[in-house]
Amino acid sequence: MSALPTIDYETIFRHAPVGMCVSHNRVIHACNDALARMFGYQPRELIGKSFLVLYPTLDEFERTGARIVPIMSAKGHYSDERIMKRSNQELFWCHVSGRSLIHDDPHAAGIWTFEDLSAKRPVTAELTPREREIAALLVEGKTSKLIARQVGLSPRTVEMHRAKLMRKFSASTSSELVHRLVGVTG
Repeated sequence: MSALPTIDYETIFRHAPVGMCVSHNRVIHACNDALARMFGYQPRELIGKSFLVLYPTLDEFERTGARIVPIMSAKGHYSDERIMKRSNQELFWCHVSGRSLIHDDPHAAGIWTFEDLSAKRPVTAELTPREREIAALLVEGKTSKLIARQVGLSPRTVEMHRAKLMRKFSASTSSELVHRLVGVTG
């Protein structure tokens, strides 16, 4: 019986088939090749950069950061699907999961994975930052009331954004809208 090879975690991290990074205070401390490729950068271009470069707008970066804190504080991990931005400004749906390494300070240090969903879920309409946020929460199955509470809007304002999304995606029902947002046709 042959001996098992030594596990080289740096090589595993660098060549993992999913985008990965280690962050400190929402700044990329280390990232792998898959993450850099996904966003259109070289790994060295992302090291030391704020996660802000991966978001469509500063507002979305800040709101997502604020939304993550109570969930990470309670659970120690976070996961969602959101629209992110490549270096060429192309917007795409991305599944993001992370784990805090410091329980009482969720942004202090974390490990994050990113999965590009654009092949099965293209961004097919021009959306405002708030519409992107509402769309991501609708995809999670949240009601207007829950979304309103989570993002600090009135349920009526969330309904207004949902109605705009329905028009943009030519959806006649909320269920149809969610199906179009996730790329299900038919």
